[in-house]
Amino acid sequence: MTYTEIVEATGDGLLWTTEILFENVGNIFNYGVIVLGFVGLFIWLRLQAKYNREAANNPQKFK
Repeated sequence: MTYTEIVEATGDGLLWTTEILFENVGNIFNYGVIVLGFVGLFIWLRLQAKYNREAANNPQKFK
């Protein structure tokens, strides 16, 4: 078996497994990643606003 045949067999196996996965899951994973991204952004912005208020009220904090 040559190197090319091994690489092609590995690629075919990976393609086969991902096709099975995406046929059953669809876009649910993509939607989940997008929702988690927005939730994380919301949490980060709320924390940043809190830290900005604390820094504005405390002259000892570095701005």
